[in-house]
Amino acid sequence: MDNYSFFDRDLSWLLFNERILMEAEKEDIPVMERVNFLSIFSSNLDEFYRVRMPVILALHKLSKHAQHDKEDVLEDAQLLIEHQQQKFGQVFTGRLIPLLKENKVNLLFNEPIPDAIQDKVSDYFFSQVMAFLQPIDLSETGKKFFPENNRLYFLVNLGPEQAKERTILLNIPSNQLPRFYNVTTDEQQYIVFLDDIIRHNLHKLFKNEEVRGCYSFKITRDAELDLKDEYHGDLSEQIEKQLLKRDMGMATRFLHQPNIPLRTLHMITEKLGLQGSSVVEGGMYHNLKDLMSLPVNIPGMRYCRWPPITNNGLTEAESLFDHIDKHDHVFHAPYQSYNSILRFFNEAAIDTDVQEISVTLYRVASDSRIVNALISAACNGKKVKVMVELKARFDEANNIKWAKQMKAAGVEIIYSDKALKVHAKIALVKRLVNDRVKYTGLLATGNLNESTAAFYTDHILMTANPQMLREMELLFIFLAKKAKTSDGYPIDFKHLLVAQFNLQHRFLELIDREIANVKQGLSAAITIKLNNLEERVLISKLYEASQAGVKISLIVRSICCIIPGVKGMSENITVRRIVDRYLEHGRVFIFNNNNNPEVFMGSADWMNRNIYRRIEVCFPVYDQNIKTEIMNIIDIQLKDNVQAVNLNQRLQNVIIEKHEPLVQSQRDIYKFLQGKIYDKV
Repeated sequence: MDNYSFFDRDLSWLLFNERILMEAEKEDIPVMERVNFLSIFSSNLDEFYRVRMPVILALHKLSKHAQHDKEDVLEDAQLLIEHQQQKFGQVFTGRLIPLLKENKVNLLFNEPIPDAIQDKVSDYFFSQVMAFLQPIDLSETGKKFFPENNRLYFLVNLGPEQAKERTILLNIPSNQLPRFYNVTTDEQQYIVFLDDIIRHNLHKLFKNEEVRGCYSFKITRDAELDLKDEYHGDLSEQIEKQLLKRDMGMATRFLHQPNIPLRTLHMITEKLGLQGSSVVEGGMYHNLKDLMSLPVNIPGMRYCRWPPITNNGLTEAESLFDHIDKHDHVFHAPYQSYNSILRFFNEAAIDTDVQEISVTLYRVASDSRIVNALISAACNGKKVKVMVELKARFDEANNIKWAKQMKAAGVEIIYSDKALKVHAKIALVKRLVNDRVKYTGLLATGNLNESTAAFYTDHILMTANPQMLREMELLFIFLAKKAKTSDGYPIDFKHLLVAQFNLQHRFLELIDREIANVKQGLSAAITIKLNNLEERVLISKLYEASQAGVKISLIVRSICCIIPGVKGMSENITVRRIVDRYLEHGRVFIFNNNNNPEVFMGSADWMNRNIYRRIEVCFPVYDQNIKTEIMNIIDIQLKDNVQAVNLNQRLQNVIIEKHEPLVQSQRDIYKFLQGKIYDKV
């Protein structure tokens, strides 16, 4: 493994975010969808500074004292981000704002508020905005202030030119009011930033004072929670306490508008204790993730909707569980309706044959119908066991809320070990039918979350396979025991691939089999679709397979540390990224096995965290029709020459030359699944 080379995970992630920017540049995408891609880019970059920049900064400090393979990443990352932000500005101000204006939508961006709407803007300021403004004089001796994470602020310098200036810190209450004020007059729509409404009225806030300057900024802070291994209290209580401190974390970025006076910059850096953060010059406006809420509803400016396919062979009269007993079913979100998944939990909650329900929950919808069904099941006298992952980053509070409600209803709540996340997406229903125990299971590549299922592409398998589901039951028993005693026991999984047990070893075996086959002159190939690819043991085995002559096709949405196409190391490996209207999220693993392919799906990316610090579940696809369907979907994605790009040896997103037939995989998968509408049984 030491002889192999790898892309840096953080630079790879930033190049994925650049791939998002590429969508915003496309002229053939509706203008508001292009704006949304800019919003996604901005949100992603904020998360990068909250989650990854603290690690990069820490490693950069280490590299000053010792040789370290991350030594150059900080500078490379900063240069890359600067380049991307410049491109962001060019696309937004140079292309998208003019396109909006052509459609009579005037997004006022660093320009005066027109006379035609000034009265309405002033009225909005006095009646709505003023109530939330809380100016703080930083010039006062001993005056301290702690700016919250990713909140928007102004620095306002006051005083006559020759007098000593005062610096006021003024909040921009975008967390309490809409970021945009919308007004229509004379068939023209005007959209005004909340920031500009405040700027325009500064003289009304600071009467009889001269405003020397007004400069926007925000602070981004480390988002990591400090969970002490030696803590023996209730984990949910500990996390709740830590959530209160999350926005008090170390500052990783001080983002400010251009042309802020150097004296003001030095003063605020010292005053707010920002010396260790990255000082970044941005634009006039920050938190442009808010562009997702831009109030524009003009036909033709967004994607035409693809209604979810609803006819999947299920009847109203027949029990869903009886239907699954006959054969396995697979559902592809968001192309197909999520109602079948909701029906799984709803029927389990009310079916008199159902005795037990066990579920893992990682990210839960804020108004989760699934959790409500589990609460009803408990109220209906069923034994309900739910493994709630409280450490799902940025979803901790929502998960704690639901865990409390379920516990109050009689659901047995299990929390994972502090050092181990449960990322598996599984559910098990145990029924007693004619004095015989029957299992029905649900295994998914994505969270059991009906909200994200509307725009995440995932695969959900429903099965009654007794061997696979008995192993799932053993896993639930293991998780319950480990939660109570912090102790576990080995399980000999034959069907499921479970991280911490056999997942990595089994994948290595499957790759070794392809290597053995190609050396014997047999057919060999590997096709893998992931969100992220980082773990070096598995990557090294893929390099070994490539060197042996195995053709390896990878679809990796985001982080990718494997370097494709390097002679003598990876010339048989190709990597592509697909970015389109939906977020590619499913994990699929296909091993040719001498033209007798084995197909697996599941929750696990090939990241260090997934392999070594989480409980993940991948599962085999045994049903031949479903196996063929999954392989057809992946084949469509491998042929995409519209929304896919190839990753080259220099970590660049290389546009694929368009040729007939044009294949846009998400559109064509939707059409493919439309053609597979089953006749009702």
